[in-house]
Amino acid sequence: MKISNAFQIFLSQAPDHAHAWMKMIQELDEENSLDKKTQELAFLAVLAATRLTSGIPFHVLSAKDAGARREEIISAVLIGLPAVGNGVIESLAVALDAYDGKEG
Repeated sequence: MKISNAFQIFLSQAPDHAHAWMKMIQELDEENSLDKKTQELAFLAVLAATRLTSGIPFHVLSAKDAGARREEIISAVLIGLPAVGNGVIESLAVALDAYDGKEG
């Protein structure tokens, strides 16, 4: 899976911080009662709403690996449209390119 350049730099240049971050993420993941596909789709919605597009390709592929269909990716990205407006539309192309294997 593609990891963003920013996250790769974080891992290589601040390994102690990255280890602590990943440990926290793993522990939070263990406490989450959602199945993996639902968790990834929900996270995609948050990434789109906050316009954090660099993490979208990784999480789209994770959702796809967990069984998410292309239509579910679209719905997850656009679910925030009524609450946060058309900013989520920027994430749609990034998400679909990752799903379709066209990421750069």
